[in-house]
Formats: sequence, C-alpha cells, structure tokens
Amino acid sequence: MHGYTAYVLSYDDRIMRRVDLFCRDDDDAMEQARDLADVLAVELWDGARKIGKFEPAHLPNSPTIN
Repeated sequence: MHGYTAYVLSYDDRIMRRVDLFCRDDDDAMEQARDLADVLAVELWDGARKIGKFEPAHLPNSPTIN
C-alpha cells in the first residue's frame, strides 16, 4: 500500500480537510478521491506530485432571485 493525500476544498479552493489514503496504486487513489468529491472538490497528491483535481459529483442548489 502507498500513502496519498486528498485535500477537500472549500468553494473558494481553500483546504478544508486533509484525508490520508492508503491505496494500491494511482488508479485506486483516484477512485477513492472521486468518492470523496461528493459536494466539494478534492485534490489528490502523492507527495509533491499532484495527481488531479476532482470536481463535486453533486452541486448544491443555487439561490434563485425573483
């Protein structure tokens, strides 16, 4: 198993939470990062190597203006 770091980002791309992942390989880590990106974006890192940014699967409702 290899250690990866996933950062859950706020709406203005600030780090809100760090999640340590232990995965077989990059593909496994990317799958787990996608699962974390439910409402907020997630960046996945392997040390200093950025693997990718995963956008949220579900976007919150936007306020409507009447």
